[in-house]
Amino acid sequence: MIDGKFITLGVTGGIAAYKAADLASKLAGRGATVHVVMTRSAGEFVRPLTFEALTGNPVHTDLFASSYQFRMPHIDLATRADILVVAPATANFLGKLAHGIADDLLTTAVLAATCPVLICPAMNVNMYANRAVRENVERLKGYGYNFVEPGEGRVACGHYGKGRLAETGDIISAVEDLLGARRDMKGLTVIVTAGGTREPIDPVRYISNRSSGKMGYALARAASSRGARVILISAPTSLEIPPGVEIVPVESAVEMHGEVMRRYPEAQVVIKAAAVADYRCERVAGRKIKKEGEGLTLELVRNPDILADLGRQKREGVTLVGFAAETHELEENARQKLARKNIDLLVANDVTMPGAGFGADTNIVKLFYAGGRTESLPVMEKLAVAHRILDAVMEIRQD
Repeated sequence: MIDGKFITLGVTGGIAAYKAADLASKLAGRGATVHVVMTRSAGEFVRPLTFEALTGNPVHTDLFASSYQFRMPHIDLATRADILVVAPATANFLGKLAHGIADDLLTTAVLAATCPVLICPAMNVNMYANRAVRENVERLKGYGYNFVEPGEGRVACGHYGKGRLAETGDIISAVEDLLGARRDMKGLTVIVTAGGTREPIDPVRYISNRSSGKMGYALARAASSRGARVILISAPTSLEIPPGVEIVPVESAVEMHGEVMRRYPEAQVVIKAAAVADYRCERVAGRKIKKEGEGLTLELVRNPDILADLGRQKREGVTLVGFAAETHELEENARQKLARKNIDLLVANDVTMPGAGFGADTNIVKLFYAGGRTESLPVMEKLAVAHRILDAVMEIRQD
């Protein structure tokens, strides 16, 4: 999908600049012609020779330099490119671009670009949360620039939160999407469920699970990028809504069941990635339960089985996908669930495996098809896993 493409990669001066070397290497390894543009500050973190060795092309740093390849680099690197990627993008770069300031080679090239521009911010947690930075990001989105949001975790300064450069695999997936490699779901309406439902005990407490919603949100984003109309029915999460996706917020399993069944007639594909509680409290206290005695007994009753109800009402031309998070006997449990629910594809993972647990940015899954075929995927970023699942969905629909 990237083979033969001309990619201009801008690198600005943040500690995450070292990660851009991995991105450049992987893009070049997939057959792209990669030309790196570095700001002066970026050279304080990574030497240009690193990128030259990884891409096989000279690195561009000077606004006024020219060569036999590029008589006017700030124009040629912008107009020849199939896509221009800035990773990492610092707060300083975002601020200059948002206000049309072009005082170096990179900002000049971005302003001259006619191709898609993909911006991957990375900075201190507090800087990214600063109102000025947030307004600059929103302004740039309004101008039509594309973003891969930073990840959440520990950043180099020791703070924890949102500010880490997105994973290389997620950036590459976004590059593929913007290059128009996959628009195979245009005309389809896809329902995706995500997150872990909350079953109230009283006005303060609830029963839930460890699901972060990341896999479901990745699926919604991937389906939208492939041209589908996406309805994301989501339990509470801390995740940003993918662009272009219709969000339907719910809290409990009963609420999710109602929304899924209500919207089901609109869909050609339903992907049940949510972790739905199997049980709820028979009686929910109207006031906070006070701590009294040595124990507390809760009477639980079964929640409706959304996937089973979908399977019972399965229509011709609809593809149903379920998920199974297992801790043991994955293969046996997955096959039983696939048959019992009357679905087309089951995505199973062992949540005890490193890189596959709840809240991780990666996943390790095995696909179980209704016809008996299985496919094991290696550890991958969740967006990449999402695209592989959608590949399987489209294969099923073409059979």
